[in-house]
Amino acid sequence: MLIKRLLFLAIALATAAGLLALMLGVLAAGGWTWIKLLILLAFVGVVPWLGICVGNALLGFAVLMLARDPPRAVLPVDADIEAGAIATKVAVIVTVRNEPMEGVLPPLLALLAGLEPAWFTGFVLSDTQDPALAAAEEAAIPPGLHYRRRADNAGFKAGNVMAFLDQHADAYPLTVMLDADSVMTPPAVRRLVRIMQADPRMGIVQHLTVGLPAATGFTRLFQFGMRAGMRVWAHGQALWQGADGPYWGHNAILRSAAFRDHCKLPALPDGRAILSHDQVEAARLRAAGYKVCVWAGEDGSLEANPPALPEFLQRDSRWLAGNLQYRHLLRAPGFAAMGRWQMLQAMLLFTGAPLCLAILLLAALSAATGGGAHTPRGPLLALTLAWSFSIYLPKLLGYLEVLGKPQLRRAYGGAGLVLRGMLAETLFTLLLDAVAMPHKSIAMLRLACGLQARWLPQNRTGRRVGWREAAALFWPHTLIGLLAFAGLAASSWVVVVWALPFALGMVLAMPFSVFSADPALSAWLQSNRIAATPEELAGLYR
Repeated sequence: MLIKRLLFLAIALATAAGLLALMLGVLAAGGWTWIKLLILLAFVGVVPWLGICVGNALLGFAVLMLARDPPRAVLPVDADIEAGAIATKVAVIVTVRNEPMEGVLPPLLALLAGLEPAWFTGFVLSDTQDPALAAAEEAAIPPGLHYRRRADNAGFKAGNVMAFLDQHADAYPLTVMLDADSVMTPPAVRRLVRIMQADPRMGIVQHLTVGLPAATGFTRLFQFGMRAGMRVWAHGQALWQGADGPYWGHNAILRSAAFRDHCKLPALPDGRAILSHDQVEAARLRAAGYKVCVWAGEDGSLEANPPALPEFLQRDSRWLAGNLQYRHLLRAPGFAAMGRWQMLQAMLLFTGAPLCLAILLLAALSAATGGGAHTPRGPLLALTLAWSFSIYLPKLLGYLEVLGKPQLRRAYGGAGLVLRGMLAETLFTLLLDAVAMPHKSIAMLRLACGLQARWLPQNRTGRRVGWREAAALFWPHTLIGLLAFAGLAASSWVVVVWALPFALGMVLAMPFSVFSADPALSAWLQSNRIAATPEELAGLYR
């Protein structure tokens, strides 16, 4: 494991060093100014994440292409995990809060119907506070499925789960965690149980999760690329992290008593509850000597993704607020080094956004004040390509894997469909990432001003986004984009063209939000099978 971690570190550091060298070559031309120094300082904060992307991508791609059974290569188990006997009581729990039960119950009941009732018991744990909604929930619960609602939602989802384990951990040694939008198959759940049975020190096994077949254009394009990148990322990360892996809070199995005994979360220094509880729970369990591993296989573990841009960014803002709370815990006692790393990495996922926005705006300011005249075009192009290649390498290698494996390529409908989906998703992602950059920055600014993110009920149903809603939400993004391009245009149109792939999405935030949720686009993508997943093409989960 040490050699694997050193290899990852070497790749990440080499990537960071190369990118910094390219940036220095761009900035040094024409002499240094205070603006250039600020750009360099912001870039120093960005390159760690770029190094992580390249390290995980290269290692994950190597595993996927060279290993006979990639998931078992990164999670070796000395047992028959596909057909071994089940001999442990398992609670299958789904947590809900103001969720329509017609969306929650069918996949849960289908899962339980395929599992042995002697070993598996289903529970719905509600944090719904509205009495009318709670009554509807309880009325929808069929016989044989247990329902429990708390009088309050102290500690949010983490508190809900812990209250259940305080009562039932001894009766059910293992617990399968599901969210309201989770879908798992009986074979996938049995596999997780067998992995836990084979190793009594296994505390959590997190299953890789892919998106459910989606009709809405926004969702299908987002999760088509996300799936390609996460498959590579998960294998690479699992290879070098081993038993110090992440936990995403759902589509996972945990050892009930160990989780109960070691994962009760303290309040933050200001008395608030920890929102992004999963990584903290994993870190505490690992510090207690239990393993936290990832099963990186895709089969049998799915979830729904947000249906439109506003819901997607709302979810991102909640995750951002929760992950940035980890800054209070990085130096707290009771965590191993890798547990602290997991929390730091979760923070890096969001902290790069304001730094990237600062680089763009500083570059625009430099151009507007005459500082762009000496920018060397060759080194600037090399930096741009290397930066883009680094951030999107997991996804690019994921597509390359699909194209390079005949069986996987056929599951996606052939090379033509893969390439069409890849092109559409890439254009979509460039626009999405440009919009997300100022959105995350604004969300962080709101947190810095003491305005806390609200954890509202999630809309999971496809819908239109109107122009009035888009204007109200995205006028700041549009204004920031226009100001950036105005500054860059003061230098030359070459610089404007250079910035188009990375910043045009800000200017187009309103129409992008409207058209990506338009039913006509969704129907066209679906009828032409663009960004279709293997499950959609096979007619599953409709």
